[in-house]
Amino acid sequence: MALTKLNNNGIEGVTALPSSIALGDMVLVSSATASASASIEFTLGDYKEYKFFFVNIHPATDSVNLQFQCSTDGGSSYGVTLTSTAFVAFHNEAGTSTGLDYQAADDLAQSTSFQKLTHDAATGNANDECVTGTLQFFNPSSTTFVKHFISRTSSNHASDYELDTYIAGYFNTTSALTNIRFKMSSGNIDAGTILMYGIN
Repeated sequence: MALTKLNNNGIEGVTALPSSIALGDMVLVSSATASASASIEFTLGDYKEYKFFFVNIHPATDSVNLQFQCSTDGGSSYGVTLTSTAFVAFHNEAGTSTGLDYQAADDLAQSTSFQKLTHDAATGNANDECVTGTLQFFNPSSTTFVKHFISRTSSNHASDYELDTYIAGYFNTTSALTNIRFKMSSGNIDAGTILMYGIN
């Protein structure tokens, strides 16, 4: 079998793939690259699962969180009731501070707030600080069941802490979710790319 060389430098630079590469049912639906952006929004459709990739999301403001919420009205408003749980593993560069903890400050209980995807005030705005990770979102167009999600992010805080944050939860609505919005808890998204894949 012949190997196909991809000449792009990173996944965010991929615009097309050779027809010989089998992609299965995972389809790149949309992508957005931030440039001092207040938020990034996507329209959700009928895929059974969506997977978002966060690539080098860099905040303009120091010590903030990447977060998200959804809409049931075409993006006119964001504030669907959700419940979630959160835990984080952390380790500093000196090896003097480590842990694996449940994070009550990062979860929500029947709230309409934006859900954090990183640990509390986790991400700095220095050049060696950013967020990468994924968010899996299940059957948002269902009008029968609530909508579950799972997220895992890696972020750097205070220039010397690695934070591995896990978030899971559900939007407590049987209405179809039509849109999703990502933003920082304060300030703009300075740079970075979010890719949205659909999976059937």
